[in-house]
Amino acid sequence: MGQRTALLRLAESARHDVAPLARRLVAAARGAVDRLAERTLGADFDDRTGKIRDYYAERGGDPFGFDPVFTRYTAMFGAALHRLYFRTEVHGIENVPAGRALLIANHSGQVPIDGMMIAMAMLMDADPPRSVRSMVEKWAQTLPFVSMLFSRTGQVVGVPENCRRLLDDGELILAFPEGIRGISKPFTKRYQLEEFGSGFLRLAIETGAPVVPVAVIGAEEQYVSVGSAEQLARSLGMPVLPVIPQLLLPGGLLPLPTKYRIYFGEPLRFDGDPDDDDDAIEQKVWLVRQTIQNMLNRGLRDRKSVFT
Repeated sequence: MGQRTALLRLAESARHDVAPLARRLVAAARGAVDRLAERTLGADFDDRTGKIRDYYAERGGDPFGFDPVFTRYTAMFGAALHRLYFRTEVHGIENVPAGRALLIANHSGQVPIDGMMIAMAMLMDADPPRSVRSMVEKWAQTLPFVSMLFSRTGQVVGVPENCRRLLDDGELILAFPEGIRGISKPFTKRYQLEEFGSGFLRLAIETGAPVVPVAVIGAEEQYVSVGSAEQLARSLGMPVLPVIPQLLLPGGLLPLPTKYRIYFGEPLRFDGDPDDDDDAIEQKVWLVRQTIQNMLNRGLRDRKSVFT
């Protein structure tokens, strides 16, 4: 009995000693990360992420679990990719209106880095900085770690109810109407838009939210897909499994350091009845799709190199 009491006292003493040490180590690590962020991302990184944090604090938080404090640290990685690795050029960001809006973009690259770069453009280049709430595929939320990461960084399952609620709250929504068909297209179909879904257009009419067309150039070449292993994808419960030869090379897991160019077009506003028949809605969807395709064509014409 005496030995047990002594062990309990020792464990209690260790707990009291270790807890302050752990807190000091965490504080030191955060301080080191903050200093690194300031050196690599500029002195305004804290100011910009702080404005996002304050915005949600004033609103009493976010109903979908968005955590601006957690996001600040993940944004360091995204901002470094944006500024240093992909050296993103951003054009027309002043076209994004204040308040609620739908950013509608082409989707590509096998991995949704394009969505991250659009979000980083709104954080690092917009004035004032804005948070972007991306609509993600339902199957992504079945992945244990990814589902937590997405929700804490503000990404939401792309169903109409979620999008409507965020628009009603004045949020900036990012949607990719090509869906999986767009992000997984092979290299031979690069910068050729797949068919668009129409849900975003009905929500734009219903909520009065403007549609901002967005063209992303550079993502198509970051991972070069030559096809899809469809049978293996089905056995793994995945919608698609691209075949990417570069993954077999040393360092091939990293995306190629292509130069990103992001173009924000002028807002498009649509009126009418959100419950119109498909033909009426599809005409408006076609206009958005064609606008983005034209933006892509102009950007590709002006681009001199994939990497510079």
